[in-house]
Amino acid sequence: MEINRLLQRGVDLIKDRQYVNPVLEATLLLSELLNVDKIYIYTHGKEKVSKPIVDKFLELMEKRAKGYPIQYIINKKEFMGLDFYVEEGVLIPRPDTEILVEYVLEYIDDKYKDDLINILDLGIGSGAIALSIAYYKKNATVYGVDIHEIPLKVAKINKERFKLNNVNLYKGDLFKGIEGLNEKFHIITSNPPYIPEREINTLQVEVKDYEPKEALDGGEDGLKFYRRIIPESKNYLTEEGLLIFEIGYNQGDEVMHMMIDEGFNNVQILKDLQGLDRVVFGILDKGSWNR
Repeated sequence: MEINRLLQRGVDLIKDRQYVNPVLEATLLLSELLNVDKIYIYTHGKEKVSKPIVDKFLELMEKRAKGYPIQYIINKKEFMGLDFYVEEGVLIPRPDTEILVEYVLEYIDDKYKDDLINILDLGIGSGAIALSIAYYKKNATVYGVDIHEIPLKVAKINKERFKLNNVNLYKGDLFKGIEGLNEKFHIITSNPPYIPEREINTLQVEVKDYEPKEALDGGEDGLKFYRRIIPESKNYLTEEGLLIFEIGYNQGDEVMHMMIDEGFNNVQILKDLQGLDRVVFGILDKGSWNR
């Protein structure tokens, strides 16, 4: 079967689903199966595809038609210009999380330049936040913690993929993972679970049925992990250390006031491209850095 015809069959299988880009997803999958880039698919439409590839492509597109995420099918998600390996058991990186990473990179440039610094990422998942920072800032030693085995395995795969020697991975429940380190951190980052428990079943099928619930469930009001991390972070941050979170779109004021109540200064909210609250950060003690 020709590439163009096969692509069209794939598009037809998923075109009626919400939250999909049928042409892009069919192209991504076929390019993975043929081990070529997207441009090749676009420019070789008349080329014949072998029957085993045709059968595998259609099998996987039917799986996608049921809501299984394309990122898990191709084991890949681009984030901050890097191709992260992903699989079931880790949250799929979102573009909105790049807002947090971009802010941290700017903050390091402004405050630390080439100084050696320590950064802690709580709930490392695939490594999107921690490894992106480590990749672009070689003066940072990044410590990633997760309580689950699959995220640590995936983060290790990505650490090796990006050839990062400035990343250390630990298993544990938030700060318990680094209890024996006796380190202070210039920056602590986290994208904790923040979906209120009652809302998880209202999410799109791709998320609620296939992404790990433990990476989504933030307790009754979605704020469980912020209540744990904010007060305890003060034991691990350097003076004027930065604490920065991703948050749900309606959680900015509550998380901001939690941080202020715990003595953080210069507490601010960053919005995403839709104008919704997405990131909250603050400085321990007297911070003077502003974007």
